[in-house]
Amino acid sequence: MKVPHNESIRSEIMIEFSKTIEMFGLTPLEARLFAYLYLYGKPLTLDEMSEALGKSKTSMSTGVRALSESNLVTRVWKKGVRKDLYQANTQLFKSFMNSYINKWIDAAIHQKDALAETNLSIERELSKSEKLELKEIKHKLQDIINFHTEVELLFRQMRQD
Repeated sequence: MKVPHNESIRSEIMIEFSKTIEMFGLTPLEARLFAYLYLYGKPLTLDEMSEALGKSKTSMSTGVRALSESNLVTRVWKKGVRKDLYQANTQLFKSFMNSYINKWIDAAIHQKDALAETNLSIERELSKSEKLELKEIKHKLQDIINFHTEVELLFRQMRQD
C-alpha cells in the first residue's frame, strides 16, 4: 500500500527531528512522541498516540508524563471529550532550552554537593595526618567544585536571558 506523500514527508521530518530532540536527554520514544505531537499540531489522546506510534498506551502515558514534567507537553481540555488530551508546546527553542538548562543546573548542584561531601572527608583525613598527596587531591577537588559552581551560574544566567 502506498503511503500518501505528505505522510511520508511528515514521517521523515519526525525521524530527523527526534534525533535532535534526543540530544536534550530525552529517550528515543519521548523524542518521537514529542516530534509526532508537534507535527500533528492538535491535541491527542493516549490511544491516538499509541496507535500512531505503534507503542502501548502505558508507554505513551510514561512518555507524556516525562514530557509534561519538562514542560514540553501540556494536558488540554476539549468540550465533549472525556479522555485526557495532550499537545506539544509550540515554542520549541524556549521550551527545550528551559528544560535543558534546568537539568544542567540540577545536575551541577547535585554533583557539587556530592563533591563537597568528599571534601569534608578529606578535611577530616587531613587533620589526622598532613600528607602532601592528600593536600594535592584536595586542591584539585576544590577546582572541580569551582567548575561545577561556574557551570551552575552560567546556566542560571542563560535561564534569565
